[in-house]
Amino acid sequence: MVQILDYLLERQISPQWRGMLTALATEFEAQIGRDELRQLMYRVGCRFAAAHQLPACGSTAELAQALNLYWHDMDWGYVELSDEADALRIVHYCAPLQAFGNAALAWTPAFLEGVYQTWLSALGAQGLSVAQTSAYGTDTSIEFRLGRHPV
Repeated sequence: MVQILDYLLERQISPQWRGMLTALATEFEAQIGRDELRQLMYRVGCRFAAAHQLPACGSTAELAQALNLYWHDMDWGYVELSDEADALRIVHYCAPLQAFGNAALAWTPAFLEGVYQTWLSALGAQGLSVAQTSAYGTDTSIEFRLGRHPV
């Protein structure tokens, strides 16, 4: 199954950008530390979300529908949401972050963290923060949680 997912994700990434993005990520890592790269990608995600606002959502199901509409239109995978006692669990699948190369998977998910933080704050989640709670998985998943996180 992992080979199938790898193949499909590779096909998802435009050949015209694949080499350039990998070279860009390699140069970034040579010049900037991983913590700073995570911060940069987080800010890029915030900027992206501010430019692509979500409509008002009255439920978790409506929010998932709105998120998936954006991600589908961009060919950026899909998201599953679940309400938990102390957090909103966000699992994003098939984001084309491998376009930057596998080594960059340590910092590129911060883009999604920034996107979700900005979108959810705009929808009323002030005082709550989005935190990445898993690495990029072999099933292409990345998990985030919206809740109260220790600083």
